[in-house]
Amino acid sequence: MSAILTTPLSPVPVKAHKHRVCVARGDGVGPEITDAVLHILREASAPVEFEALELGERAYRAGHTAGIPDAAWEAITARGVLLKGPITTPQGGGYKSVNVTLRKALGLYANVRPCVALHPYVLSQHPGMDVVIVRENEEDTYGGIEHRQTDEMVQCLKLISRPGCERVIRYAFEYAHRNGRRKVSCLTKDNIMKLTDGLFHKVFEEIARQYPDLEAEHHIIDIGAARLATKPRDFDVIVTLNLYGDILSDIAAELAGSIGMAASANVGQTLAMFEAVHGSAPDIAGKDVANPSGLLLAALMMLEHLGEQATASSIHNAWLRTLEDGLHTADLMNETTSKRCVGTREFAHAVAARLGQRPLVLKSRAVNDTNVPQLPPCAAQPSIAPAARAEKRCVGIDVFLDWNTPGRDAAQLAPHLQAAGGALFRLALITNRGVRVWPEGHAQTLCTDHWRCRFLTQESHCDGDALLALQQRLLAAGFAPIKTENLYTFDGERGYSAGQGE
Repeated sequence: MSAILTTPLSPVPVKAHKHRVCVARGDGVGPEITDAVLHILREASAPVEFEALELGERAYRAGHTAGIPDAAWEAITARGVLLKGPITTPQGGGYKSVNVTLRKALGLYANVRPCVALHPYVLSQHPGMDVVIVRENEEDTYGGIEHRQTDEMVQCLKLISRPGCERVIRYAFEYAHRNGRRKVSCLTKDNIMKLTDGLFHKVFEEIARQYPDLEAEHHIIDIGAARLATKPRDFDVIVTLNLYGDILSDIAAELAGSIGMAASANVGQTLAMFEAVHGSAPDIAGKDVANPSGLLLAALMMLEHLGEQATASSIHNAWLRTLEDGLHTADLMNETTSKRCVGTREFAHAVAARLGQRPLVLKSRAVNDTNVPQLPPCAAQPSIAPAARAEKRCVGIDVFLDWNTPGRDAAQLAPHLQAAGGALFRLALITNRGVRVWPEGHAQTLCTDHWRCRFLTQESHCDGDALLALQQRLLAAGFAPIKTENLYTFDGERGYSAGQGE
């Protein structure tokens, strides 16, 4: 706890230089909370000049399927920084998420989400919680690559790359190092997804060795999430894959107090975007009840990114003092510390009125202190020395079939596939939904119309002509492949998931 201060601090001096950044007010409650945040920034004389962009619903209706007009792309690229209100993505119709599109197209690979408890002013079951989640932002299932392959089966591809793992994991360690954190925790599911999540875990271990001042640990995602929910103070900085990070950061925000208070920075090599974690909440739009705190904290992260720590600290202190004074939006109202329920606009005016003051109980920041949470510079950090290219050999192929005969018995399918394998290939196994059904399947296994049939070469390797010839024999036998995946070894190590019985 900081010492109780009874005298206000001097306001932050006005700067002549102004940073030019983009702002998108968004949809739903977005315009309300954005206007509230901009009011506070103006009252604090923040040295920022905003260029307004139209993103989201209006852009969708104007025919931009990604919700982003060409002029917006140009402005964001030119300014380098975007403060964005929440966006509504229309359902159906092939519309793309603005958030996902911006993150991927602009290379905003690290999503930084601090989750700090402010108990008792914001009720939390975990007072003292202070966790930062660094979420990989571009890969994983968020590639959105999906296919319907049969009447009964659809698929979603999970794509994980070594360069993608390296830069987000290094970013997490750099964040921890620069901010005096003690530990970085990696959460994956590599006991099941041994190649994709396994790569993330492997790179984490490699990079952790370069930061001996920091403790490094790994948790399987399920038990890690459970421990985060029950003992969040055991964690400090968490780095994880895209989907897990999305889920964990919402959990952590609620544990800290409210998702309405959660902010995020999306950081790339040259660009950055700052936003509230919550959605557009159209059900309360226009009612002056939304909490602008999430977007305000995102704006403070933006100021810190721009090197304006003093202004960020001044606003942060005023915001904490407002919470201490019991002026709370509806989502924060409680019987212990709330004194009056205020709307979006009144909350913003209350924060602005307290500029120059510090909180009396919650931890404050000295306005002239540069030792505040810092986002590491966007410039690329030294990476792991690249290994020589591996010797890559094709040793077989997984052929996926749409086969829906009565009984769906793999034992009836296997002889036809064995015959199509010819002298070069042997049928190694058949799976259905990832479960081996031949050889030695179980009658109790539910089978759909989607079959993975693995052929392995009888020789040391096979080439493209041999693979095509195999598929032609399958076609001649009445089996049309709907998808194939070549099976490779890299320096003799299997580059594909093993099948039971191989």
